[in-house]
Amino acid sequence: MVSLAHLRLRYNQLECGLPKSFSNLTRLQTLYLDNNNLTEELHEFLQKLSGVENSLQDLEVGSNRLTGPLPDFTRFSSLQILFLNFNQLNGTFPEAFGQLPTLTALGLSGNQIKGSLPDLTVFPSLTDLRVGRNQLKGIDKSIGTLSKLHFLDASHNSLEGIISEAHFSNLSSLSFLDFSYNSLLSFNFSSDWVPPFKLHSIRLASCKLGPHFPKWLRNQNRLSDIDISSAGISENVPSWFWDGSMGLGYLNLSHNQISGLFPDLSLNFFCNPCGMDLSSNNFSGPIPPVPPNVTFLNLSKNKLLGLVSFLCAINGKYFKYLDLSNNLLSGELPDCWSQFTVLSVISLAYNNLSGEVPSSMRSLLQIEALQLCINNFSGKFPPLEGCTLLKFIDLGGSRLTGEVPSWIGRNLTSLIVFSLRPNEFNGSIPQLVCHLSRIQILDLSQNDLSGNIPPCFESFTALIQSNSSAAKFVFSHDDVTAIIFSRSLIGSTLVQWKGQEMEYANNLGLLKTVDLSRNKLVGNIPKQVWSLAGLVSLNLSRNYLSGEIIEEIGQMKRLESLDLPTNRLSGKIPTSLANLNFLGKLDLSNNNLSEKIPSCTQLQSFEVAAYSGNPELCGLPLSEKCPGEETPPEPSFSGHGKDEMIHDDEDGWINLEFYLSMGLGLILGFWGVLGTMILNSKCRLAYFKCLGHTNDWICLTTALIMAKLQKKLCS
Repeated sequence: MVSLAHLRLRYNQLECGLPKSFSNLTRLQTLYLDNNNLTEELHEFLQKLSGVENSLQDLEVGSNRLTGPLPDFTRFSSLQILFLNFNQLNGTFPEAFGQLPTLTALGLSGNQIKGSLPDLTVFPSLTDLRVGRNQLKGIDKSIGTLSKLHFLDASHNSLEGIISEAHFSNLSSLSFLDFSYNSLLSFNFSSDWVPPFKLHSIRLASCKLGPHFPKWLRNQNRLSDIDISSAGISENVPSWFWDGSMGLGYLNLSHNQISGLFPDLSLNFFCNPCGMDLSSNNFSGPIPPVPPNVTFLNLSKNKLLGLVSFLCAINGKYFKYLDLSNNLLSGELPDCWSQFTVLSVISLAYNNLSGEVPSSMRSLLQIEALQLCINNFSGKFPPLEGCTLLKFIDLGGSRLTGEVPSWIGRNLTSLIVFSLRPNEFNGSIPQLVCHLSRIQILDLSQNDLSGNIPPCFESFTALIQSNSSAAKFVFSHDDVTAIIFSRSLIGSTLVQWKGQEMEYANNLGLLKTVDLSRNKLVGNIPKQVWSLAGLVSLNLSRNYLSGEIIEEIGQMKRLESLDLPTNRLSGKIPTSLANLNFLGKLDLSNNNLSEKIPSCTQLQSFEVAAYSGNPELCGLPLSEKCPGEETPPEPSFSGHGKDEMIHDDEDGWINLEFYLSMGLGLILGFWGVLGTMILNSKCRLAYFKCLGHTNDWICLTTALIMAKLQKKLCS
């Protein structure tokens, strides 16, 4: 073992620290211990490698739990590669971080290192520098001297200040540049600056590049991906950029204020495959042809108009993600969806699309999210019975008719979000809907549904669980660029929340709601509904529901909003309702509830409107008093004489004689004591002598207590 030169133990379950016997491996050159569970201090770890200070060339200990500050690595004179990524290292770079002229790769990403990068001239051979996902604030201009540097990642820090030409002055070998998600970092280059490098990848999301489109990109003709999203750019994209983007595999210009028309993107991108995110801008006009091998296409939140027939020219072999929501698109959907064999996300919401949903959508066997809400679609429910991977369906805000198909509960058992509000669906809620054990948002409101609520809600496992863990809307993308760059893989959906229509996007998975309001449902509310302990919002308003609200409602401990108005509910309000500590919105108005509102701070804190329209309901906060709570009438004074002004009933004892006796007693008591002291000198002297003794006793006792306390504190 003494002659061991290479040791690779990565991707195991090694724990604790390095054995002391490692100091005997005097010829060790390569040590790979990454992706284990090592937990010791970094300086202690390096102490056990004292025997290899002259031989160790490659040390990779990333993805462990090493702690402590960065030490001086100078003693490892032969070190070429040092990877300590994704540990728990902290502190700042020490002044003597190391004189390592042979170091070619340094990885410190995913730690808690603060301060600024050190003087990097001590690493003249550095080709790979990874310091992303720390808490760094400054970057030294000495980075511009690293002429051999190929890879630079300083993303997800707190870098601030200005990046100028000096930072890149000699980086002629640079091919990968990532300063993304440093929102206080500005880039300031002269308009005629020509960078010394030819980059393959530029990632500057959430940095300050605008308002002008960066002209220094003009000579970057080797790019494979570029992300300059959220960069404050408000200028049109120049034609030279579109013309020089033929080799791009991924383009992200989203969340800027870029306007203008799209060119024919199919002529500018010859990628195989490629992704494009141009969302949240001001692009206008019709959508031109896009690259046929596109994998990821997000043009949402622009001002695009016209038809979506361009979709049929896309090669379905690669196409996985489509988002055209929040535009001005119109017309009918093309019937060519059967060619998209791997498409997993479709969002066409918030447009003016019309006609029936094409029958070819039944061929989307990999679809996981379908969002067609807020359009003018008509016809029956789309034929999606074969789309068994669906997790998210939002078809609300159209004019779809017919019955809700029963195969939804039988075939689409992975559904988490199912929203049909508002539409014109009729018939009853199918019993098989209760097979949706993962459902978290069930919204069938504002339709024409009738019949009873199915008595099987206890099958909604995700709504019964009272933990706060949210479903993750993660979809099956193999395209690495889509996973890295996309901000969200699904848009948003409208939810009736606490009496208001609200749009939820990134936090959609936190909601657990059932909304069956504004239908024609009848019968009692099934007791299984009250067993949904994890439910956050329940809205059954504006139906024809009858029966009582039973005590089991107290099981819904996480309920924040309860809407039951405009039904035919009767009986008393259960006292267990007062146990719902998170309840912030309550509406029981316009029913037939009766008796007294349970007395508790929770229920009395709601407005009168929450209980109004129940003629037989009484008690606070209503003004109607319950039987036995009437206030006795105030005595009236009609002025028929002095006898009535001094009213004395049979049980009264505070009368005129009482006040006379009290005044006489006060006079006799006061002057009896004071007069004796004035007239009798012996009594006066005895009184003042007693006061003196009392004062002396109080002072002495206080002094003794303070002395004991001081002695105890000193010991």
